[in-house]
Amino acid sequence: MKMVKKLLAFSLSAVMAGSCLASCGNSDSKSGDANEIIIGGSGPLTGSAAQYGIGVKNAIELAVKDVNDSGMLGDVKLKLVFEDDEADPAEKAVNAYNSLKDKNMNIMIGTVTTGSCLAVVDKTKEDKIFQITPSASAKDVIRNDNCFQVCFTDPNQGKASADYIADKNVAKKVAIIYDSSDPYSSGIFDTFKSEASAKGLEIVSEGAFTKDSKTDFSAQITDAKNKGAELVFLPIYYQEASLILSQAKSADFSPVFFGCDGLDGILSVENFDKSLAEGVMLLTPFAADAQDEGTKKFVEAYKAAYNNEIPNQFAADAYDCVKIVAELIKQEGIKGDMSNEDICNKLTAAITNGFKFDGLTGTGMTWTKEGAVSKNPKAVKIVNGAYSALD
Repeated sequence: MKMVKKLLAFSLSAVMAGSCLASCGNSDSKSGDANEIIIGGSGPLTGSAAQYGIGVKNAIELAVKDVNDSGMLGDVKLKLVFEDDEADPAEKAVNAYNSLKDKNMNIMIGTVTTGSCLAVVDKTKEDKIFQITPSASAKDVIRNDNCFQVCFTDPNQGKASADYIADKNVAKKVAIIYDSSDPYSSGIFDTFKSEASAKGLEIVSEGAFTKDSKTDFSAQITDAKNKGAELVFLPIYYQEASLILSQAKSADFSPVFFGCDGLDGILSVENFDKSLAEGVMLLTPFAADAQDEGTKKFVEAYKAAYNNEIPNQFAADAYDCVKIVAELIKQEGIKGDMSNEDICNKLTAAITNGFKFDGLTGTGMTWTKEGAVSKNPKAVKIVNGAYSALD
């Protein structure tokens, strides 16, 4: 009887050991198709920030098709897998990331929003996955050496905005309305305030709100109006900005409104009166009405593929992400059967070692070892319901 028990125990141990080897022993090795590299992405496809995520997903799809159709990678093809994270960093962003891992993601493009990206950056580091985000702009997003940004970091947006307002003499007295509970908004606010002071701008009003109080802006608007603000700086997302513009009109307050990339999308808010956005200025890396051949070709292709929609800067950044990754894959001879660690090491070393890229959102783009991109922003103004590029 003892011998039978020992045999049973040995058999069970062997089965369990074999099962573990099958399920977790190859977590960082690849036995798949050498000619298929799986690009994973996540972002909000539903919910209040869906416009961002849909634009990013559409542009990644378009870029993947362009790369594959061009044959630039020879026999190697890119495959996209994308998950909806609803811009929910608490739970759904992590669930989306785990789903992408289950689908054998080799490289991650994303996430779209800052909060969700902060929820997964330590996981991509742990899993040795190269990550590049089109639009998660907080400085802490690139705290690990495997993650890079194509968008400007929040501090850079704040500095560039203050410099533009001062250098172009747009206004002298400035009010700021920002979301103190959001890392994107508060990050831009901090740097803008510091740079504005250095540039001689007068901050006459600082109106903070939080995620729990972002529908009624009457107090912030009244304070800015009473203190004579000539310009209201909005380092926030377009949903809240649309409410501020509506409420400012009701308060008979008509300063210049100036924002960053988070305002991109305000013209597509459902039931929003576009005339309220007339004259709004923002810094963005992409203007869809620019006349360079690359932009015209991208906008035409995007409109043809996606029901005549005009791509926003999040879509343009995402398109550049894929093209950047494709160029690096070609340069480094990456194959789909390499381990994620090998892929990550090669791409990380390459992007920080003299790599330059000319894309839709910048020419001569380079990256620091910390993961930040170097490129120049563009200023646009909303005129007759459309973006118009400024000098």
